Amino acid sequence: MDSYSPPTHRVKGRLPPPRASGGRPIENPLDRVHREIAILKKLNHPNVVKLVEVLNDPAEDNFYMVFELLERGEVMEIPTDRPLSEDQAWAYFRDVVLGIEYLHYQKIIHRDIKPSNLLLGDNGHIKIADFGVCNEFDGKDAFLTNTAGTPAFMAPEALSTSRHKYSGKAADIWAMGITLYAFVYGKLPFHDDNIVVLYDKIRNSPLSFPPIPFVSDDLKDLISLMLEKNPAHRITLPDIKEHPWVTAGNQYLLPTEEENCILIEVTDEEVQSCVRSIPKLETLILIKCMLKKHSFQNPFRMNILYKEQFARTGRSHSAPGSYEFYLERKRSLDTSLPAVDEIEVSEDR
Repeated sequence: MDSYSPPTHRVKGRLPPPRASGGRPIENPLDRVHREIAILKKLNHPNVVKLVEVLNDPAEDNFYMVFELLERGEVMEIPTDRPLSEDQAWAYFRDVVLGIEYLHYQKIIHRDIKPSNLLLGDNGHIKIADFGVCNEFDGKDAFLTNTAGTPAFMAPEALSTSRHKYSGKAADIWAMGITLYAFVYGKLPFHDDNIVVLYDKIRNSPLSFPPIPFVSDDLKDLISLMLEKNPAHRITLPDIKEHPWVTAGNQYLLPTEEENCILIEVTDEEVQSCVRSIPKLETLILIKCMLKKHSFQNPFRMNILYKEQFARTGRSHSAPGSYEFYLERKRSLDTSLPAVDEIEVSEDR
């Protein structure tokens, strides 16, 4: 039998990337990180915190993300005995909806939506912050298998032991539902000090609404639709935008997706230049602080305990651990640092 040689074809354009033995493209993980950073830096929406710069100290194994300063801080702390009024929750939640729609349009899943990641701008509108565990995706949705974010805000499907893929968009909707519940009730719908019991409640306990404060039936209906345990039956973002509570009975329609979103594109040059390398970043911060204080004494000379506390309070709100643990630690560590006195330093040091 004669051997068969298929006809040759001239290849035009870019050659496909080299592939591993399993047929998947070989990708440098750092390249993907740089691409995600380049996209985050170009996000431009009134309900999303602006990423100003990303710094890299070659001596460290970390990136430092510099966001715009919002001095009014997070929208609320929970638990609280002073929840938002339904009218105020309505205004804030509409901001969240538009911000999340914009992120999803840019193919970004936030994965850690909660009140402490919703900051108040000077104009009184909400801006979504903390992209420490966000995911970029291709196609129509992110199909996730791992867990990330704050346990009390995780969707039931993310806590499954089977590790089946689940929808990133639906998980964000669940976290928005938990957040909306917290807005008006000042507490979480599923709570326990034991994280194993907490996960079981999220997966299996029915949703209930306290009799006080009074909440309208439309709002309860929306929260119930968002906290549907089966993600296939959970309300979607387009349907949330048209819900009677969100539109106040069709009186106040939200902007369409086309009006709210413009797709971001990044160039190779933007990806390559998205991180600024600054050797000895701590030294740079020290010098700037000394110049600001008009003193050449080290303003960070403090005992080890305070240095450890300062470092720990700098963790992202997305750091692992139960929500209750975070709140307890926050109360104990978010204390005012003492005034720093100048210290005489001997010449031989």
